This record gives sequence, C-alpha cells and structure tokens, in this order.
Amino acid sequence: MRLRYRSGDWDTDQRMPTNLLNSLIEYTTIPVNLQEKVVALDSPDIFQYPFAYLSGHKLVQFDAQESANFKRYVQNGGFVFADDCDHDIDGLFARSFETQMTTLFGPASLKKIPNNHAIYNSFFHFEKGPPNTGFELNGWGDDLVHDYLKAITVNGRIGVLYSNKDYGCEWDYDFRNKRFLAEDNTKFGVNIILYALNSLGGGRQ
Repeated sequence: MRLRYRSGDWDTDQRMPTNLLNSLIEYTTIPVNLQEKVVALDSPDIFQYPFAYLSGHKLVQFDAQESANFKRYVQNGGFVFADDCDHDIDGLFARSFETQMTTLFGPASLKKIPNNHAIYNSFFHFEKGPPNTGFELNGWGDDLVHDYLKAITVNGRIGVLYSNKDYGCEWDYDFRNKRFLAEDNTKFGVNIILYALNSLGGGRQ
C-alpha cells in the first residue's frame, strides 16, 4: 500500500511498486496482486494492510487525522517504509519527515540501525548493510553515500524504516528491464517486505 498524504508530493516513482511486486513473484511464493493500492493516510482503510510505503521530495506535514492514523498503524503492528527521494539528510522531506516522527513518537525515536540487523538477512544477504544507490553520488542531494538506515522500533520490531538513499528512484523502471542488470537491485526491497510480513503485528485496529 502506498500512503497518500495531503502535504508534499506522495506519488513519486510510479513504476517502482509494480517492479518490486514482480520481484516478489520471481523470488518468493507470496501471493501478489500486481495492482498497486493507494490509500489516503487519513482513511481507516490503511488498517487493512500490513505494509505501507511513503515517499516524496517536498514537505511532510500530517494533519490531525493523518497523524493519529500513522501513529496507531505503527503501534498496532503496521510497517511503514519511508524513502526520501531527495537522498539528502538536510533536505525538506528529510527535515519535515523526521520532525513528524519526533512529534508522534518522541525525541530520538528514529535511530540508526546496525548493519547486521535482521532486515539485511531476511531473504537475501547484505553483509555490509544497506546497498548503495546510483543516486547518492550523482551531484544531487547531499552527494553522500548513506551507510545506514534509521528506524523506529516498537515492541522489538521495526515499525518505521527510514531511508535517505532514494531506493524508490533506484527501483523506478519497468520490471522487464531487470534482465539488463548485472545484479537485480530490487532484492533489498524483497528483504524489506519479507521482514515486515514476518514481523508480529500487521497494522490492524
């Protein structure tokens, strides 16, 4: 499920979800519907889905209902993968999203996760932690390789996984083009989804 929020630009990297869903078909036996689900963050429908994706380049400023839903979704076992399309630790999306997380979950709730975390071995093995993207050293954003991801942990499992690495743009191509890649770069996306689905909870009310 992709989360639609009122502020900013929520509908980035439009081919990425279908491409990633195709990877789940290729590598796993999980039943998959290739039609992306887009659900408004202020809708009670979000509680029907265990996994949510949120992205953007611009301001993230949840209204009261969006804030209440986001917090309850995470606390009730839902998993949110939030990806900064600016790949910039000081960009507008990064600053505003992190402010929202501080408001909802408290100061220092969003912490770096170690590169030996279970999410890096939930299906494929990433011994060095989060794989780099081609967008981290392209002269845009902060021009840095971010060698970590951040997360908010709830009851011993990740509830919000936060990336400045711009995985959405990295995976934003037609799934048929993967045959031209030496290594399928969506494999870490499979790890994220498998970790989320194997965690306790599921975002139900």
